[in-house]
Amino acid sequence: MKALVFGTTGQLGIELARTAPRGTLLLAFGREAADLTHPATCAALVAATDADVVINAAAYTAVDAAETDRETARLVNAAAPGAMAKAAAARALPFLHVSTDYVFDGSGTRPWREDDPTAPLGAYGATKLEGERLVGAAGGPHVILRTSWVFSAHGRNFVRTMLRLGAERDRLSVVDDQRGGPSAAADIARALWAIARAFAEGRGQDGVFHYAGAPAVTWAGFAEAIFAASSLPRKPEVARIATADYPTPARRPANSVLDCTRIGAVYGIEQPDWRASLARVIRELETT
Repeated sequence: MKALVFGTTGQLGIELARTAPRGTLLLAFGREAADLTHPATCAALVAATDADVVINAAAYTAVDAAETDRETARLVNAAAPGAMAKAAAARALPFLHVSTDYVFDGSGTRPWREDDPTAPLGAYGATKLEGERLVGAAGGPHVILRTSWVFSAHGRNFVRTMLRLGAERDRLSVVDDQRGGPSAAADIARALWAIARAFAEGRGQDGVFHYAGAPAVTWAGFAEAIFAASSLPRKPEVARIATADYPTPARRPANSVLDCTRIGAVYGIEQPDWRASLARVIRELETT
Protein backbone atom coordinates (compact mmCIF):
# COMPACT_ATOMS: atom_id res chain seq x y z
CA MET A 1 0.00 0.00 0.00
CA LYS A 2 1.19 3.50 -0.86
CA ALA A 3 -0.11 6.38 1.28
CA LEU A 4 0.04 10.13 0.72
CA VAL A 5 0.11 11.85 4.13
CA PHE A 6 -0.30 15.56 4.88
CA GLY A 7 0.85 17.02 8.19
CA THR A 8 3.95 14.96 8.82
CA THR A 9 5.48 17.26 11.45
CA GLY A 10 2.52 17.20 13.85
CA GLN A 11 1.86 14.71 16.62
CA LEU A 12 -0.33 12.50 14.45
CA GLY A 13 1.85 12.78 11.36
CA ILE A 14 4.91 11.64 13.31
CA GLU A 15 3.01 8.64 14.67
CA LEU A 16 1.64 7.74 11.25
CA ALA A 17 5.23 7.40 10.07
CA ARG A 18 6.26 5.41 13.16
CA THR A 19 3.31 3.00 13.04
CA ALA A 20 3.03 2.48 9.27
CA PRO A 21 2.39 -1.20 8.53
CA ARG A 22 5.26 -3.22 7.11
CA GLY A 23 5.49 -2.79 3.37
CA THR A 24 3.74 0.60 3.36
CA LEU A 25 5.33 3.25 1.16
CA LEU A 26 4.84 6.66 2.75
CA LEU A 27 4.68 9.79 0.60
CA ALA A 28 4.83 12.40 3.34
CA PHE A 29 4.38 16.14 2.98
CA GLY A 30 5.07 18.64 5.75
CA ARG A 31 4.26 22.34 5.75
CA GLU A 32 7.29 23.28 3.65
CA ALA A 33 6.08 21.17 0.72
CA ALA A 34 2.33 21.28 1.32
CA ASP A 35 1.21 24.52 2.92
CA LEU A 36 -2.50 24.13 3.64
CA THR A 37 -3.00 27.88 3.40
CA HIS A 38 -2.66 27.23 -0.35
CA PRO A 39 -5.44 24.67 -1.01
CA ALA A 40 -4.83 24.49 -4.77
CA THR A 41 -1.21 23.45 -4.25
CA CYS A 42 -2.27 20.65 -1.91
CA ALA A 43 -4.99 19.52 -4.29
CA ALA A 44 -2.44 19.38 -7.12
CA LEU A 45 -0.28 17.01 -5.07
CA VAL A 46 -3.28 14.71 -4.66
CA ALA A 47 -4.14 14.93 -8.34
CA ALA A 48 -0.60 13.91 -9.30
CA THR A 49 -0.08 11.12 -6.77
CA ASP A 50 0.07 7.42 -7.50
CA ALA A 51 -0.84 6.62 -3.87
CA ASP A 52 -3.64 4.23 -2.90
CA VAL A 53 -4.96 6.37 -0.04
CA VAL A 54 -4.70 10.00 1.12
CA ILE A 55 -4.53 10.79 4.85
CA ASN A 56 -4.90 14.36 6.07
CA ALA A 57 -3.32 14.68 9.51
CA ALA A 58 -2.73 18.43 9.20
CA ALA A 59 -4.85 21.01 11.00
CA TYR A 60 -4.88 24.47 12.52
CA THR A 61 -5.22 23.45 16.18
CA ALA A 62 -4.46 26.72 17.99
CA VAL A 63 -7.95 26.96 19.45
CA ASP A 64 -7.57 30.39 21.04
CA ALA A 65 -5.62 31.93 18.15
CA ALA A 66 -8.35 30.83 15.73
CA GLU A 67 -10.71 33.34 17.32
CA THR A 68 -8.68 36.21 15.83
CA ASP A 69 -7.11 34.35 12.89
CA ARG A 70 -10.23 32.73 11.53
CA GLU A 71 -9.30 33.09 7.86
CA THR A 72 -6.10 31.07 8.28
CA ALA A 73 -7.96 28.50 10.37
CA ARG A 74 -10.59 28.23 7.64
CA LEU A 75 -8.00 27.76 4.90
CA VAL A 76 -6.23 24.97 6.80
CA ASN A 77 -9.22 23.26 8.40
CA ALA A 78 -11.83 23.64 5.67
CA ALA A 79 -10.73 24.94 2.28
CA ALA A 80 -7.62 22.77 1.94
CA PRO A 81 -9.25 19.49 3.04
CA GLY A 82 -12.18 20.24 0.75
CA ALA A 83 -9.89 20.84 -2.22
CA MET A 84 -7.84 17.73 -1.47
CA ALA A 85 -10.96 15.63 -1.06
CA LYS A 86 -12.25 16.81 -4.46
CA ALA A 87 -8.94 15.87 -6.08
CA ALA A 88 -9.03 12.48 -4.36
CA ALA A 89 -12.65 11.92 -5.43
CA ALA A 90 -11.72 12.57 -9.06
CA ARG A 91 -9.26 9.68 -8.77
CA ALA A 92 -11.58 7.51 -6.61
CA LEU A 93 -8.91 7.57 -3.89
CA PRO A 94 -10.02 7.04 -0.28
CA PHE A 95 -9.57 10.28 1.69
CA LEU A 96 -9.11 9.91 5.46
CA HIS A 97 -9.58 13.16 7.38
CA VAL A 98 -9.13 13.81 11.10
CA SER A 99 -11.62 16.04 12.90
CA THR A 100 -12.50 16.95 16.48
CA ASP A 101 -14.98 16.85 19.34
CA TYR A 102 -15.11 20.66 19.09
CA VAL A 103 -17.79 20.34 16.40
CA PHE A 104 -20.19 19.79 19.34
CA ASP A 105 -21.26 22.34 21.95
CA GLY A 106 -20.27 20.14 24.88
CA SER A 107 -23.73 20.10 26.46
CA GLY A 108 -25.27 17.15 28.26
CA THR A 109 -23.57 14.22 29.94
CA ARG A 110 -23.82 11.26 27.56
CA PRO A 111 -21.08 10.53 24.98
CA TRP A 112 -21.56 12.21 21.61
CA ARG A 113 -22.66 10.01 18.71
CA GLU A 114 -21.77 10.63 15.08
CA ASP A 115 -25.31 11.70 14.17
CA ASP A 116 -25.81 14.10 17.07
CA PRO A 117 -26.48 17.76 16.14
CA THR A 118 -23.31 19.82 15.75
CA ALA A 119 -22.99 23.31 17.24
CA PRO A 120 -19.40 24.55 17.55
CA LEU A 121 -18.67 27.06 20.30
CA GLY A 122 -15.86 28.87 18.49
CA ALA A 123 -13.90 29.43 15.30
CA TYR A 124 -11.78 26.30 15.59
CA GLY A 125 -14.77 23.99 15.85
CA ALA A 126 -16.66 25.89 13.17
CA THR A 127 -13.82 25.61 10.66
CA LYS A 128 -13.33 21.93 11.42
CA LEU A 129 -17.05 21.33 10.90
CA GLU A 130 -16.94 23.18 7.59
CA GLY A 131 -14.03 20.95 6.61
CA GLU A 132 -16.07 17.85 7.43
CA ARG A 133 -18.91 19.04 5.23
CA LEU A 134 -16.64 19.86 2.30
CA VAL A 135 -14.92 16.48 2.53
CA GLY A 136 -18.27 14.71 2.55
CA ALA A 137 -19.60 16.84 -0.33
CA ALA A 138 -16.59 15.96 -2.52
CA GLY A 139 -18.36 12.71 -3.31
CA GLY A 140 -15.44 10.30 -3.13
CA PRO A 141 -14.68 7.44 -0.76
CA HIS A 142 -13.88 9.02 2.59
CA VAL A 143 -13.74 8.68 6.35
CA ILE A 144 -13.91 11.56 8.81
CA LEU A 145 -12.40 10.49 12.13
CA ARG A 146 -13.32 12.69 15.09
CA THR A 147 -11.06 12.45 18.11
CA SER A 148 -10.22 14.42 21.26
CA TRP A 149 -7.49 15.46 23.71
CA VAL A 150 -4.56 14.22 21.62
CA PHE A 151 -1.25 13.54 23.37
CA SER A 152 2.13 12.03 22.53
CA ALA A 153 5.83 12.22 23.41
CA HIS A 154 6.35 15.05 20.94
CA GLY A 155 4.82 18.38 20.03
CA ARG A 156 2.72 20.61 22.25
CA ASN A 157 0.19 18.72 24.34
CA PHE A 158 -1.25 18.46 27.85
CA VAL A 159 0.96 15.57 28.98
CA ARG A 160 4.20 17.33 28.15
CA THR A 161 2.96 20.59 29.66
CA MET A 162 1.95 18.91 32.92
CA LEU A 163 5.29 17.11 33.24
CA ARG A 164 7.18 20.34 32.64
CA LEU A 165 5.12 22.35 35.11
CA GLY A 166 5.04 19.50 37.60
CA ALA A 167 8.82 19.53 37.77
CA GLU A 168 8.76 23.26 38.55
CA ARG A 169 5.85 23.71 40.93
CA ASP A 170 4.42 22.19 44.10
CA ARG A 171 0.81 22.93 43.17
CA LEU A 172 -1.07 23.22 39.87
CA SER A 173 -4.60 24.45 39.25
CA VAL A 174 -6.37 22.33 36.62
CA VAL A 175 -9.93 22.50 35.28
CA ASP A 176 -12.20 19.81 36.68
CA ASP A 177 -15.54 20.48 34.96
CA GLN A 178 -14.53 19.50 31.41
CA ARG A 179 -14.68 15.77 30.64
CA GLY A 180 -13.22 13.95 27.67
CA GLY A 181 -11.30 10.97 26.38
CA PRO A 182 -7.53 11.48 26.15
CA SER A 183 -6.30 9.98 22.88
CA ALA A 184 -2.74 8.91 22.16
CA ALA A 185 -1.58 10.00 18.71
CA ALA A 186 -0.12 6.52 18.18
CA ASP A 187 -3.52 4.92 18.81
CA ILE A 188 -5.21 7.30 16.34
CA ALA A 189 -2.52 6.52 13.77
CA ARG A 190 -3.10 2.78 14.13
CA ALA A 191 -6.83 3.31 13.69
CA LEU A 192 -6.21 5.26 10.48
CA TRP A 193 -3.95 2.53 9.14
CA ALA A 194 -6.61 -0.07 9.92
CA ILE A 195 -9.18 1.96 7.97
CA ALA A 196 -6.74 2.46 5.09
CA ARG A 197 -6.13 -1.28 4.97
CA ALA A 198 -9.89 -1.93 4.89
CA PHE A 199 -10.25 0.34 1.84
CA ALA A 200 -7.30 -1.37 0.16
CA GLU A 201 -9.05 -4.71 0.68
CA GLY A 202 -12.40 -3.42 -0.59
CA ARG A 203 -13.97 -3.34 2.89
CA GLY A 204 -13.95 0.42 3.47
CA GLN A 205 -17.15 2.19 4.47
CA ASP A 206 -17.62 5.93 4.09
CA GLY A 207 -18.78 8.26 6.81
CA VAL A 208 -18.05 9.88 10.15
CA PHE A 209 -16.58 7.85 12.98
CA HIS A 210 -15.57 8.63 16.55
CA TYR A 211 -12.34 7.38 18.09
CA ALA A 212 -11.01 8.49 21.49
CA GLY A 213 -9.54 7.01 24.62
CA ALA A 214 -11.47 5.62 27.58
CA PRO A 215 -12.45 5.94 30.37
CA ALA A 216 -13.78 9.49 30.45
CA VAL A 217 -11.87 11.80 32.77
CA THR A 218 -11.59 15.49 33.63
CA TRP A 219 -8.47 17.51 32.90
CA ALA A 220 -7.68 17.49 36.61
CA GLY A 221 -8.08 13.73 36.78
CA PHE A 222 -5.90 13.35 33.73
CA ALA A 223 -3.23 15.54 35.33
CA GLU A 224 -3.24 13.39 38.46
CA ALA A 225 -2.86 10.26 36.33
CA ILE A 226 0.07 11.84 34.50
CA PHE A 227 1.90 12.59 37.74
CA ALA A 228 1.12 9.16 39.17
CA ALA A 229 2.59 7.46 36.09
CA SER A 230 5.68 9.68 36.04
CA SER A 231 8.93 9.30 37.94
CA LEU A 232 8.88 12.86 39.24
CA PRO A 233 10.56 12.72 42.66
CA ARG A 234 8.00 15.15 44.05
CA LYS A 235 4.41 14.88 42.84
CA PRO A 236 2.68 18.27 42.70
CA GLU A 237 -0.72 18.78 44.24
CA VAL A 238 -3.55 19.21 41.71
CA ALA A 239 -6.04 21.88 42.74
CA ARG A 240 -9.35 21.25 40.99
CA ILE A 241 -10.88 24.44 39.59
CA ALA A 242 -13.85 25.43 37.44
CA THR A 243 -13.61 26.54 33.83
CA ALA A 244 -14.80 29.96 34.94
CA ASP A 245 -11.66 30.26 37.05
CA TYR A 246 -9.44 29.84 33.98
CA PRO A 247 -10.86 32.10 31.24
CA THR A 248 -9.62 31.64 27.66
CA PRO A 249 -10.40 33.47 24.40
CA ALA A 250 -12.23 30.41 23.03
CA ARG A 251 -14.89 28.48 24.91
CA ARG A 252 -14.15 24.80 25.55
CA PRO A 253 -16.79 22.03 25.43
CA ALA A 254 -17.69 20.82 28.93
CA ASN A 255 -18.51 17.37 27.57
CA SER A 256 -16.02 16.07 24.98
CA VAL A 257 -16.72 12.37 25.53
CA LEU A 258 -17.21 10.51 22.23
CA ASP A 259 -19.27 7.35 21.68
CA CYS A 260 -16.93 5.00 19.80
CA THR A 261 -19.40 2.16 19.21
CA ARG A 262 -19.72 2.66 15.45
CA ILE A 263 -16.03 2.34 14.57
CA GLY A 264 -15.94 -0.94 16.48
CA ALA A 265 -19.00 -2.28 14.69
CA VAL A 266 -17.87 -1.25 11.18
CA TYR A 267 -14.09 -1.59 11.33
CA GLY A 268 -13.52 -3.79 14.38
CA ILE A 269 -11.41 -1.05 16.00
CA GLU A 270 -11.66 -1.15 19.78
CA GLN A 271 -11.64 1.95 21.94
CA PRO A 272 -8.18 2.21 23.57
CA ASP A 273 -7.46 2.61 27.27
CA TRP A 274 -5.61 5.91 27.50
CA ARG A 275 -3.95 4.87 30.76
CA ALA A 276 -1.89 2.19 29.03
CA SER A 277 -1.00 4.59 26.23
CA LEU A 278 -0.07 7.27 28.75
CA ALA A 279 2.34 4.90 30.46
CA ARG A 280 4.06 4.23 27.12
CA VAL A 281 4.31 7.94 26.30
CA ILE A 282 5.78 8.82 29.69
CA ARG A 283 8.23 5.93 29.42
CA GLU A 284 9.38 7.27 26.06
CA LEU A 285 9.73 10.80 27.43
CA GLU A 286 11.74 9.63 30.42
CA THR A 287 14.09 7.36 28.50
CA THR A 288 14.97 9.61 25.56
